[in-house]
Amino acid sequence: MVLKIRNVTKTYPGQTPETAVLRGVSLDLAAGSSLALTGDSGSGKSTLLHLAGALDHFDSGEIEIAGTRLSNLRDRQRAALRRRDVSLVFQQFNLIPSLSIRQNISLHARLGNRWDPDWGRVLAERLGLTGFLDRYPEQLSGGQQQRVAIGRALALRPKLLLADEPTGNLDETASAAVMDLMLELVQESGAALFLVTHSTAIAGMLDQRLHLQLGQTA
Repeated sequence: MVLKIRNVTKTYPGQTPETAVLRGVSLDLAAGSSLALTGDSGSGKSTLLHLAGALDHFDSGEIEIAGTRLSNLRDRQRAALRRRDVSLVFQQFNLIPSLSIRQNISLHARLGNRWDPDWGRVLAERLGLTGFLDRYPEQLSGGQQQRVAIGRALALRPKLLLADEPTGNLDETASAAVMDLMLELVQESGAALFLVTHSTAIAGMLDQRLHLQLGQTA
């Protein structure tokens, strides 16, 4: 299993155990598989995604990424794990405006000492970005920028790919096309995909679906 979450709880200041944002959540996600996390606003979706990416600390339970227990890691070790094994795709793209598309795509992989120019060329071609590599993010459409964000995430060849509403800024047609391509590339790279979405159509494209309600799986 690439991702194992066992009975995880998370409480923020002012909350009680009964109103915790996460209350005993568990899931498994294998390499090459995908899982959609759905739920109403405030149900704990983004919190669980951030915990799964070692971006925040949980109160109890355990999370393992590729066999590494997060509770055993210090902050510096968590950062090293993220650089090496975890990639994220956000709704807002989060591209670096001062970097070219070519540089944006390679950024995370270079930071993790995992940049493979051949795989980068494959990603650029499959994502339809070959002719745009010397341009800058502001010169691309929203759909193209999202493809750059996906390319940057997959250039690392991560074990775990996390995506938070990755097509939320796109129309229905562009959203479906981007998701089709993302799922194909995830399969080819062997990553596990953990995706948060409000869209039942997007959730239906993934292998598994988990619904959160009031901090628990429903």
